[in-house]
Amino acid sequence: MKVAVIGGGAAGFFAAMSVKKHHPNAEVVIFEKSRNVLAKVKVSGGGRCNVTHNQTNIKELAKNYPRGEKFLRKAFSQFSVLDTISWFKTRGVNLKAEPDNRMFPESNTSQTIIDTFLQETQKLGVRVQKNTGMTNLAETGNGWKVSFSDGSEENFNYVIVALGGQKSIEKFELFSNLDHKIESPVPSLFTFNIASSKITDLMGMVAPMATVKIQGTKLQNSGPLLVTHWGMSGPAILKLSSLAARELGERDYNFKIQINWLGDVKEDEVRASLSSYISSNGKKQVNKNPFDIPNKLWVYFLEKLEIKEGLTWNSVDKKSKNRIINSVVNDVYSVSNKTTFKEEFVICGGLSLSGIDPKTMQSRMAPNLYFAGEVLDIDGVTGGFNFQAAWTTGFIAGKLSA
Repeated sequence: MKVAVIGGGAAGFFAAMSVKKHHPNAEVVIFEKSRNVLAKVKVSGGGRCNVTHNQTNIKELAKNYPRGEKFLRKAFSQFSVLDTISWFKTRGVNLKAEPDNRMFPESNTSQTIIDTFLQETQKLGVRVQKNTGMTNLAETGNGWKVSFSDGSEENFNYVIVALGGQKSIEKFELFSNLDHKIESPVPSLFTFNIASSKITDLMGMVAPMATVKIQGTKLQNSGPLLVTHWGMSGPAILKLSSLAARELGERDYNFKIQINWLGDVKEDEVRASLSSYISSNGKKQVNKNPFDIPNKLWVYFLEKLEIKEGLTWNSVDKKSKNRIINSVVNDVYSVSNKTTFKEEFVICGGLSLSGIDPKTMQSRMAPNLYFAGEVLDIDGVTGGFNFQAAWTTGFIAGKLSA
């Protein structure tokens, strides 16, 4: 039995290893179009590789996928986060959970994951062929004839496609010719460009809990927010970009965001809190920060609202107090573009899940053709979720179940 795995990334390697686990005598070849395999694994998590997320409840885990939640609930029952942790542990790689539940190898380097995969595939006898991209697929009587970029052709009983996220819909033409529906690809994890605002002067500042809403929609997210030299990033922004990927693509990445720098604290609560503070500290100068926000941000607000730091709270008029409160809970910025978050670059879109059996990852249209990883219309928020989807779909595809 011959099996071709198209794509030498996370899902491709995991699928190839799964084939050998379930079919030890199979001849398995990974074909990678570039000269490097596991490139995304290398850079993930700042070079540490965010392997998975410490969430063992399958229903809760699946909620972190804006596209693919229902599909993955079925898939995670076959290969879960606990299975991922166990898989690596049995190969000498212990994973550790950080306070935000992201999980990394204890070595703190992605090279540990890469070395483990390379050693495992070598031990199992999986062949890895680089600089060889797939150019065509044609059904044969008992499998598939695969054409490659070097002009060669080869017959396989099974093909597992793990190409990763593709930026253009043209890359999916092979599969649309097989009657698969394709969801248009758009970026899913990215930061917001806010070049026209002085907020960027605060680059490096982190607000520990902010709620960011996209104006004109119900889309919002809460979490730490990082101000950068080009705009805004951090979990609050990245997760929101994932939730709103299609909406923001349709707006050509020109939109407005509304920020509550105190998270979910309501305006009435802030007003009451400030009133109470002033009643006890009316003679103090306004340069003392009365809110649970970074001091740099408070100084920025005073400058933006043209309130002199030397004033006492008793000297601040009602209109200025209202403007202060509005800035803290309803701060508005115009976003003019996006910036790729390179370490976590994810594509929303790909093969529609309606054409894939979640129990097997096999095409519903073409027998003996399987899919795994980001080539599917599955994407998760930042935090290790995309790799978990890669491990799960790769493992299931590798079973080659009918």
